[in-house]
Amino acid sequence: MGWSLGFDSNWERDIGYGVPAFCDHPECNEKIDRGMAYVCGGEPYGGEHGCGLHFCGSHLYIAQRGPQRCEKCVDGHQTTFLAKPDHPEWIEWKLTDESWAQWRAENPEEVSRLQAIKEAK
Repeated sequence: MGWSLGFDSNWERDIGYGVPAFCDHPECNEKIDRGMAYVCGGEPYGGEHGCGLHFCGSHLYIAQRGPQRCEKCVDGHQTTFLAKPDHPEWIEWKLTDESWAQWRAENPEEVSRLQAIKEAK
């Protein structure tokens, strides 16, 4: 199994190093991917110690114990940041790449939602 593409049912979004994304910190729009290198908690879904959101190197911290975490998780907060919407490059890929043709056919409501996001930009 590879980590290039998957789905995070906690955050209801695509994950993996093949998914371009924005850093989930509310004050940052650095382009990253949703791979393991950027995930809070160091594991899909965040493992036991993180929230599972994805952050750039400026917003992930090395904890004294455990894996890399965002500032809220490293400090033990019970609340997390909010997940950011998909990156425009990822939306375009899902809407146009041949490898996603079957997904588009099976998910017309999601395709309509993504088209509306794309057209609003």
